[in-house]
Amino acid sequence: MEKKDIDWSGLGFGYVQTDKRYVANFKNGAWDEGVLTDDANIVMNECAGVLQYAQTCFEGLKAYTTEDGRTVCFRPDLNAERMYNTAQRLEMPPFPKDKFIDAVKQVVKANEAWVPPYGSGATLYLRPYMFGINPVIGVKPADDYQFRIFATPVGPYFKGGAKPLTLCVSDFDRAAPHGTGHIKAGLNYAMSLHPIVEAHKAGYAENMYLDAATRTKVEETGGANFLFITKDNKVVTPKSNSILPSITRRSLMYVAKEYLGLEAEEREVHFDEVKDFAECGLCGTAAVISPVGKIVDHGKEICFPSGMDEMGPITKKLYDTLTGIQMGRLEAPEGWIVEI
Repeated sequence: MEKKDIDWSGLGFGYVQTDKRYVANFKNGAWDEGVLTDDANIVMNECAGVLQYAQTCFEGLKAYTTEDGRTVCFRPDLNAERMYNTAQRLEMPPFPKDKFIDAVKQVVKANEAWVPPYGSGATLYLRPYMFGINPVIGVKPADDYQFRIFATPVGPYFKGGAKPLTLCVSDFDRAAPHGTGHIKAGLNYAMSLHPIVEAHKAGYAENMYLDAATRTKVEETGGANFLFITKDNKVVTPKSNSILPSITRRSLMYVAKEYLGLEAEEREVHFDEVKDFAECGLCGTAAVISPVGKIVDHGKEICFPSGMDEMGPITKKLYDTLTGIQMGRLEAPEGWIVEI
């Protein structure tokens, strides 16, 4: 298929309206078959549940062109599973996992001309989301819901290379110990907007959130999990019931053990041990790994030996290996790459 006439290398990480999106409705206790539509607009009642009580959740994944010219997605089954679990926690009817994956494939196929070519640094970002759509004035779950997926081509998360970031330790809490930090609910991100704006004003790229109960353990940032490398090259990621189970982070931990032969563990990470790590990174769909060079705790700086110029050596190996798997340069574990 002929691709759209776009300056793919000039794309930023923003919304570009594409040709088709998928829409399914939950009404009278069941999901309908779902359809592709040209209409990018949503019409709902002024009292819709999502507008009154923020009953909404979302996912994020990418479609892209591999080195050998295939159009693929990376582990959409895990996005389907995570959204299923999120919906249950928010008292929303879970969208069936098989229908989720089928909808992803439909949207990518219908927007194939928008899938950036290999080597452009761009990808087709997919945003599945669900929300309560019928009028709700009392505090209760909605009765009717809509599930949608749209696609938008996006450029690389970093322009000019992955330069290490500077973070600050936040005075705000990202999630309560028994709250919704472990699911991908829209309300979690609404809560993080004020802290990230304040961090940006102060010159920082992101916040490091500590656990709300004791403020002694590392949790995550507003939109990514932490990954640390010890001085003896062990990969460590924080464990907590209020951390979002990142698909990228889980994939990187597998890559560390099975591809690179590194020791990797998920455990509680106390903030007072952060200064002893050799490398630090943030992992997520957008950038795979964003290196961190410095964390500032109320004026006190923690500078990682990997420095402020480039990724640390182990972080770079993890990044190169996972992106190699995603782009078809390295053989993928079974089920990780879904061809469209």
